[in-house]
Amino acid sequence: METMTVERVIAAPIEEVFSWLTTTTHYTSSPLVLRCRLARRGEGAPYGVGAVRDHLWLIGWFKERITRYDPPYATEYVVERSLPPSRHELGRMTFTEVDGGTRVCWTTRAEIPVPLLGPFLTRRLARPVITRTFGAILKAADRALTRTTAPKGSY
Repeated sequence: METMTVERVIAAPIEEVFSWLTTTTHYTSSPLVLRCRLARRGEGAPYGVGAVRDHLWLIGWFKERITRYDPPYATEYVVERSLPPSRHELGRMTFTEVDGGTRVCWTTRAEIPVPLLGPFLTRRLARPVITRTFGAILKAADRALTRTTAPKGSY
Protein backbone atom coordinates (compact mmCIF):
# COMPACT_ATOMS: atom_id res chain seq x y z
CA MET A 1 0.00 0.00 0.00
CA GLU A 2 1.17 3.48 -0.83
CA THR A 3 0.18 6.53 1.24
CA MET A 4 -0.36 9.69 -0.78
CA THR A 5 -0.92 13.12 0.78
CA VAL A 6 -1.60 16.54 -0.73
CA GLU A 7 -1.91 19.72 1.36
CA ARG A 8 -3.02 23.24 0.57
CA VAL A 9 -3.98 26.35 2.52
CA ILE A 10 -7.13 27.97 1.18
CA ALA A 11 -7.82 31.57 2.21
CA ALA A 12 -11.41 30.94 3.29
CA PRO A 13 -13.23 30.01 6.51
CA ILE A 14 -13.06 26.35 7.54
CA GLU A 15 -16.82 25.83 7.23
CA GLU A 16 -16.83 27.02 3.59
CA VAL A 17 -13.80 24.92 2.66
CA PHE A 18 -15.27 21.81 4.32
CA SER A 19 -18.62 22.33 2.60
CA TRP A 20 -17.07 22.83 -0.84
CA LEU A 21 -14.74 19.83 -0.64
CA THR A 22 -17.27 17.41 0.80
CA THR A 23 -19.81 18.30 -1.91
CA THR A 24 -17.99 16.32 -4.54
CA THR A 25 -20.10 17.57 -7.46
CA HIS A 26 -17.81 20.62 -7.19
CA TYR A 27 -14.86 18.47 -8.28
CA THR A 28 -15.89 18.90 -11.92
CA SER A 29 -14.47 22.44 -11.59
CA SER A 30 -11.14 20.64 -12.00
CA PRO A 31 -10.13 19.72 -15.55
CA LEU A 32 -9.19 16.20 -14.37
CA VAL A 33 -12.68 15.31 -13.10
CA LEU A 34 -15.40 14.52 -15.64
CA ARG A 35 -18.44 13.66 -13.51
CA CYS A 36 -19.38 13.29 -9.85
CA ARG A 37 -22.75 12.37 -8.46
CA LEU A 38 -24.28 11.50 -5.14
CA ALA A 39 -25.72 7.99 -5.59
CA ARG A 40 -27.07 7.69 -2.03
CA ARG A 41 -27.53 10.32 0.67
CA GLY A 42 -25.77 9.91 3.98
CA GLU A 43 -27.08 9.99 7.54
CA GLY A 44 -27.87 13.49 8.73
CA ALA A 45 -26.31 15.20 5.69
CA PRO A 46 -26.23 14.50 1.95
CA TYR A 47 -22.51 13.66 2.10
CA GLY A 48 -22.63 12.26 5.65
CA VAL A 49 -21.78 8.75 6.89
CA GLY A 50 -23.15 6.11 4.53
CA ALA A 51 -23.32 8.40 1.50
CA VAL A 52 -22.26 6.77 -1.75
CA ARG A 53 -20.51 8.83 -4.42
CA ASP A 54 -19.74 7.91 -8.02
CA HIS A 55 -16.77 9.71 -9.60
CA LEU A 56 -15.53 9.59 -13.16
CA TRP A 57 -12.04 11.07 -13.35
CA LEU A 58 -9.66 11.01 -16.29
CA ILE A 59 -7.85 8.21 -14.44
CA GLY A 60 -10.91 6.00 -13.89
CA TRP A 61 -14.26 5.39 -12.20
CA PHE A 62 -14.67 5.18 -8.41
CA LYS A 63 -17.57 4.19 -6.18
CA GLU A 64 -16.90 5.60 -2.71
CA ARG A 65 -18.71 5.30 0.62
CA ILE A 66 -18.35 7.90 3.39
CA THR A 67 -17.25 6.28 6.67
CA ARG A 68 -16.71 9.41 8.80
CA TYR A 69 -18.26 12.87 8.64
CA ASP A 70 -17.18 15.37 11.31
CA PRO A 71 -17.95 18.90 10.05
CA PRO A 72 -15.97 21.06 9.64
CA TYR A 73 -12.88 19.08 10.66
CA ALA A 74 -12.75 15.74 8.86
CA THR A 75 -14.31 13.32 6.44
CA GLU A 76 -13.22 9.81 5.50
CA TYR A 77 -14.20 7.42 2.75
CA VAL A 78 -13.34 4.10 1.21
CA VAL A 79 -13.33 3.19 -2.47
CA GLU A 80 -15.60 0.16 -2.71
CA ARG A 81 -15.17 -0.42 -6.46
CA SER A 82 -13.08 1.10 -9.20
CA LEU A 83 -12.05 0.75 -12.80
CA PRO A 84 -9.21 0.15 -13.23
CA PRO A 85 -9.32 -2.02 -10.11
CA SER A 86 -7.53 -0.84 -6.98
CA ARG A 87 -7.17 -1.80 -3.33
CA HIS A 88 -8.06 1.06 -1.05
CA GLU A 89 -7.70 1.26 2.73
CA LEU A 90 -8.39 4.90 3.45
CA GLY A 91 -9.35 8.26 2.07
CA ARG A 92 -9.28 11.17 4.50
CA MET A 93 -9.55 14.94 4.38
CA THR A 94 -8.76 16.98 7.47
CA PHE A 95 -9.40 20.70 7.85
CA THR A 96 -7.52 22.95 10.26
CA GLU A 97 -7.91 26.67 10.87
CA VAL A 98 -4.57 28.43 10.29
CA ASP A 99 -3.43 32.02 9.83
CA GLY A 100 -4.69 33.02 6.43
CA GLY A 101 -7.42 30.41 6.08
CA THR A 102 -7.87 26.65 6.23
CA ARG A 103 -5.24 23.95 5.79
CA VAL A 104 -6.61 20.94 3.94
CA CYS A 105 -4.73 17.66 4.18
CA TRP A 106 -6.01 14.99 1.76
CA THR A 107 -4.58 11.51 2.29
CA THR A 108 -5.33 8.22 0.60
CA ARG A 109 -3.86 4.77 1.02
CA ALA A 110 -4.17 2.52 -2.00
CA GLU A 111 -2.41 0.26 -4.46
CA ILE A 112 -2.81 -1.28 -7.88
CA PRO A 113 -3.58 -4.98 -7.26
CA VAL A 114 -1.18 -6.57 -9.75
CA PRO A 115 0.96 -9.46 -8.53
CA LEU A 116 4.65 -8.58 -8.21
CA LEU A 117 4.36 -5.29 -10.15
CA GLY A 118 1.62 -3.71 -7.99
CA PRO A 119 3.87 -1.74 -5.62
CA PHE A 120 6.06 -0.49 -8.48
CA LEU A 121 3.04 0.55 -10.62
CA THR A 122 1.41 2.22 -7.64
CA ARG A 123 4.52 4.24 -6.82
CA ARG A 124 5.47 5.16 -10.41
CA LEU A 125 2.04 5.48 -12.05
CA ALA A 126 -0.82 5.81 -9.58
CA ARG A 127 0.90 8.03 -7.01
CA PRO A 128 1.75 10.93 -9.38
CA VAL A 129 -1.63 10.78 -11.11
CA ILE A 130 -3.62 10.65 -7.85
CA THR A 131 -1.65 13.43 -6.17
CA ARG A 132 -1.95 15.60 -9.29
CA THR A 133 -5.73 15.04 -9.37
CA PHE A 134 -6.07 15.85 -5.66
CA GLY A 135 -3.96 18.97 -6.19
CA ALA A 136 -6.14 20.07 -9.13
CA ILE A 137 -9.30 19.66 -7.04
CA LEU A 138 -7.79 21.66 -4.16
CA LYS A 139 -6.73 24.35 -6.64
CA ALA A 140 -10.30 24.49 -8.00
CA ALA A 141 -11.60 24.86 -4.43
CA ASP A 142 -9.12 27.67 -3.81
CA ARG A 143 -10.23 29.48 -6.98
CA ALA A 144 -13.92 29.05 -6.17
CA LEU A 145 -13.66 30.11 -2.53
CA THR A 146 -11.22 33.00 -2.87
CA ARG A 147 -12.58 34.56 -6.04
CA THR A 148 -13.06 38.27 -5.57
CA THR A 149 -15.00 40.53 -7.82
CA ALA A 150 -13.82 44.06 -8.53
CA PRO A 151 -16.19 46.86 -7.56
CA LYS A 152 -18.15 48.46 -10.40
CA GLY A 153 -16.10 50.98 -12.29
CA SER A 154 -12.79 49.29 -11.35
CA TYR A 155 -10.36 48.13 -13.98
